[in-house]
Amino acid sequence: MSDIIHLLPDTVANQIAAGEVIQRPASVIKELVENAVDAGARNIQVIVLDAGRTSIQVIDDGRGMSETDARLAFERHATSKISSADDLFALHTMGFRGEALPSIAAVAQVQLTTRTAADEIGTRLCIAASKVVSSEPVSCPAGSNFKVQSLFYNVPVRRKFLKSNATELNNILTAFERIVLVYPGIAFTLHSGDSELFNLRAGSMLQRITDVFGKHFAQELLPVSVTTTIGSITGFIGKPETARRKGAHQYFFVNGRFMKHPYFHKAVVTAYDRLIAEGTQPAYFLYFDVAPTDIDVNIHPTKTEIKFENEQHLWQILTAAVKDAIGRFCDIPSIDFDTEGRPDIPVYDPSHPTPASPKVTYNTSYNPFSQPSTSPSSLSSAPSSPASPSPSSSSFPSSSFPSSSSPSSSSPSSFYAATSSQPHSPSQPPQDLLFDAPITAPVLIDEKSPVHYQYKGRYIMTAVKSGLMIIDQHRASVRILYERYLAQTADHPLTSQTVLFPETVQFSPAECTRLTDLMPQLNAMGFDLSNLGGGTYSVNAVPAIADSDPVSLVRTLVTDAAEEGRSPLASHHERIALSLARATAVPYGQLLSNDEMDSLTNQLFACTNVNYTPDGRAILCILPQCDIDALLG
Repeated sequence: MSDIIHLLPDTVANQIAAGEVIQRPASVIKELVENAVDAGARNIQVIVLDAGRTSIQVIDDGRGMSETDARLAFERHATSKISSADDLFALHTMGFRGEALPSIAAVAQVQLTTRTAADEIGTRLCIAASKVVSSEPVSCPAGSNFKVQSLFYNVPVRRKFLKSNATELNNILTAFERIVLVYPGIAFTLHSGDSELFNLRAGSMLQRITDVFGKHFAQELLPVSVTTTIGSITGFIGKPETARRKGAHQYFFVNGRFMKHPYFHKAVVTAYDRLIAEGTQPAYFLYFDVAPTDIDVNIHPTKTEIKFENEQHLWQILTAAVKDAIGRFCDIPSIDFDTEGRPDIPVYDPSHPTPASPKVTYNTSYNPFSQPSTSPSSLSSAPSSPASPSPSSSSFPSSSFPSSSSPSSSSPSSFYAATSSQPHSPSQPPQDLLFDAPITAPVLIDEKSPVHYQYKGRYIMTAVKSGLMIIDQHRASVRILYERYLAQTADHPLTSQTVLFPETVQFSPAECTRLTDLMPQLNAMGFDLSNLGGGTYSVNAVPAIADSDPVSLVRTLVTDAAEEGRSPLASHHERIALSLARATAVPYGQLLSNDEMDSLTNQLFACTNVNYTPDGRAILCILPQCDIDALLG
């Protein structure tokens, strides 16, 4: 290594810069499609081969470029979007740095065919590794046609680290969806090889959402709309009953640009407090329209991190808007009472005379201590014994209070003791009344059946020699079921169980692509799905070991398939076993009896790994006895 400072060649500098902007084929599609949008295109076509490894082609009918502009567009920091630093705070375009095309040309072979509407002849420009290979006039339609081939051909290390075709195609679909959801007025198509994944016509925002994610979304969304001096928020949120544990569609957009914002995500989730089950997430498609001077998008090359000047105010506006949408548009189920035989209550008419008030009649000669009457009404209520009943016995059942002859009725505390001796339902916690009486004797615990305590329907707490052990009941169940499914499928394939009435489930085009790749593994695990067309599948059979809703189970498997590469699991077989375990595990909030908690604990400690779930999450922890003693002083 030389100690003399020198300038890097342009080719090396471009490859270094490309590492920030172009990370995978999805990055190429994002940059090229955003440029087409900025060029005013009304129709954009995207064609990929081998998930973008072999070829990526983006065709638009935008303004196009002249020969001079086409050459200049591949120079670093050459752009038509801004001209000074002040323009960064008044952006109305997707791109502005002038880094995308030079970065793509530095790591791929690029062919550009373009023509403006004013020119009769277009230009074809070929570039490889930042060097112009050829430039010639050509006859072509107005607009631009970018063809990117052999991505990372000159950077083999980067090409080696690309994921499988299924994973890269999933990333392409994610980037594509983030763009098409912002511009419903533009028609988009996406082809993967010979398969057409998307064919989106221009329309309204709700129509675009349903075209991307399925027609069933139209009945699951609530509109959101609020306008203030700070900005406006429009879009749609999911109904509380449609919240999912995984795979919820959540999108934030600001001024036509997708963004990730955990702070605003918390605002939406806060508005759903106590309306959705713990661990579930609502769907939302929210669009912010604020002044460009109040945001800064020049933070990261991906432009997904955005800073807001009035972040706290927007947080409050967003929370209020979501709560208002839920309160105004959520359908409240009506209660249908039985109206048969109900009295007819006429409408009040002041012209009619007021009815006379009812008169009370009573028998002045009635003596309750005399002999019972022989009237039919009194015979039906007369006691069988000649003794007269006390007034209290006719109003309350005798079992409501302890018997006067019982020794335990001598003091109020004995009533609590008698009550606490009654058996309780395993699913219902004891009432606070049981703990009002002082404990006069030590509680003896049988070591063979230890007492467990369930905390907030989530954790199982039990005493151990070293202190207090806390177990996450859902994660423990996931570990148990995961190992059980693997053991049952180790020596022989799973058997299928045909459902009595096949149920249908609808997927978006992106989910259909994942399902197609996953279908061989699903068939091997015992699933039987029939393609009914239009993204709708019929669930005919599920594995016999799966005890869950077939529709939710299949949805969970498809959602987990989108996360390939994020899990340390090695094979499809293990990943599907984990998905089955997650779908059928004990959920949070389910009350367990002491026997159920004891069984769950014993099964957990029979597993090969009691500390972590298959995806690396902690299952249990132990609070040492010394720490408990220190806390209590």
